Amino acid sequence: MSVEYSVTVIVLNWNGKDLLKDCLESLEKVEYPNYNILVVDNGSSDESVSYVQTEFPEVELLILDQNYGYAKGNNRGFEYAKSHGAECVVFLNNDTIVDPKFLDELVKTFENPVIGMSTAKIFYADEPSKIWFNGADINLSIGKIEHRNIREMNTENLEKIESTDYATGCCLAIKTDIFSEVKGFDEKFPMYAEDVDLSIRVKQSGREIAMASKAHIWHKVSSSMGGEFSYKKLYRKFKGLLRVYIKHATLFEWVSVIVLSPVLIAINMLRFLTLKFHHSSSE
Repeated sequence: MSVEYSVTVIVLNWNGKDLLKDCLESLEKVEYPNYNILVVDNGSSDESVSYVQTEFPEVELLILDQNYGYAKGNNRGFEYAKSHGAECVVFLNNDTIVDPKFLDELVKTFENPVIGMSTAKIFYADEPSKIWFNGADINLSIGKIEHRNIREMNTENLEKIESTDYATGCCLAIKTDIFSEVKGFDEKFPMYAEDVDLSIRVKQSGREIAMASKAHIWHKVSSSMGGEFSYKKLYRKFKGLLRVYIKHATLFEWVSVIVLSPVLIAINMLRFLTLKFHHSSSE
């Protein structure tokens, strides 16, 4: 591989002791030659810290005094990683399991100097061939911020997707100089859409976002929010979407989405309830 960086994989954790075993064990099997693992603990009360110290003593641990949320917790982790020599960081959810080659595939995208950030193909952990994330699309004029190919089975053609409008915060790689340049995650976001906002700012800086379709990971979807179809998650996603519009939408996009809002709300609620029903029926 022609491009090699010193990489820190940042795993943000809050009361995720039961999730860390699978995640950290998979990270220890990664084949990339120059990486380290940093667990950033967001003020956990479930013995996560002592668990990592005992079971994974080689993993670096940054202990925060309280739960600072996704954006601020990861920003703290980034500052620590950068000060310890990281040239590239990967932000990774603690409810994931990674393929041994996922780092190679993510970092390989930076051979193209236009690429500012990259993200992985993500599957459901309980249905390992079904896609959760394979790139995403943003169209603020119609209120569209959504994953591609979600809940579809993986195919050879879907391994060829190379670009995306945004990188999911579940797993994204970015060089430290670029993350610093765009000033990191916006800490005003309420746990959702920080990744969308970061991606928009990376693209505004003149760079593109790569979809590393052969970088595979598996995600225990929304473990910290009560499941993929929880109303708490739906509410936070709406708040995040609203903040994206406040920061980035043009006047035309605001007018367009307001005019279309009754239809968009009806469509999205129907989609949510249909998926929730089918998910409940299959259990």
